[in-house]
Amino acid sequence: MSLAFKRFRHKAARTRFRAPLIWFRNRGLDPNDVFLASYPRSGSTWTRFVLYEILAGEPSSFDNVNRGIPENGIQWLARPLLPGEGRLIKTHEPYRREYQRAVYLVRDMRDVIFSQYSREKELGILYDDFDGYLSKFLQGRISGFGAWQKHIDSWLESPLVRRGDLLLLKFEDMRNDMESAIRRMLDFFGVHVRPEVIRAAIANNSLDRMRGKELESKTLHQARGGEEGRFVRKGSVGGWRERLTDDQLNLIDSFVGDAFRRMGYPLAAAVVEARSPVLAG
Repeated sequence: MSLAFKRFRHKAARTRFRAPLIWFRNRGLDPNDVFLASYPRSGSTWTRFVLYEILAGEPSSFDNVNRGIPENGIQWLARPLLPGEGRLIKTHEPYRREYQRAVYLVRDMRDVIFSQYSREKELGILYDDFDGYLSKFLQGRISGFGAWQKHIDSWLESPLVRRGDLLLLKFEDMRNDMESAIRRMLDFFGVHVRPEVIRAAIANNSLDRMRGKELESKTLHQARGGEEGRFVRKGSVGGWRERLTDDQLNLIDSFVGDAFRRMGYPLAAAVVEARSPVLAG
């Protein structure tokens, strides 16, 4: 996908043409399809690489993963990797009634925003300083997928939860124990896999190995030198603690505090207090 096309798609996602485009992209779904859903920069690429290697029984690459577990809109490319000829399809969309079953990945918004900010700067589609970007992000004006907190609400308040058709996983828990997370997904899919197969797929899709696969890929942009030019980034957990000011943390809480509480993420008060020096008595 060319840089020019990425910029065009980024702009088109914010126009009046978005609604019919999304309707068109969600045609042709099957009840046995399962969605791998998340807000952008929340670990779906890493997860797809591990799952593809397990379900397809072949090493993952950007080429075969983007075909075998594609994003919604090109689901006709997807391989029937799940029981009942079901397909696994990636989406960043808020919940839609066409989605019958889904795994929903959530990552702390404060890590998401730094990953997204750096990515958009690299693509040349971002002209704000960070404070301006933060304000727009919190209002849902950055991506075509709305605000992070509303995205979470759309999925966790969907009919899928009441039916038991939504599996919720946190990126931070996955980074801590990916094997357990993958086991839960496979159980949700109704797929039995030997433990050694799971461990091998995780080992073959470590951060370092995925960076190597990106460099080898002929379907992604060429590496532009340095961390900022890469799609596969650090996958950091809690890196925002050293980068956000107290004022920025409090602003974020005013928009996202309820979602943080819902997901068990710390609020600004706890972070600010931990930063404060202990005064001698």
